[in-house]
Amino acid sequence: MTLTIYSPTKTLFSGEVSLCEVPGGKGRFTILQNHDSIISTLTSGNIRYVGATGEGHMHVAGGYVQVAENVITICAKE
Repeated sequence: MTLTIYSPTKTLFSGEVSLCEVPGGKGRFTILQNHDSIISTLTSGNIRYVGATGEGHMHVAGGYVQVAENVITICAKE
């Protein structure tokens, strides 16, 4: 899957991942390969992702996530 995390001023992360956990508006959820399409708000919390080079974490103050056809796009408040 491709994950891209944007802030209002720059791209914070872009790369291939096998897993992404986000702080959804109604609770944390995990996005795996072939996840159904979804758009959700994000609350303040940590995004965790696992890629070829290991695990990464990023704190966000909120935002939105969209998942469609193995592409995850996050618009985050830092």
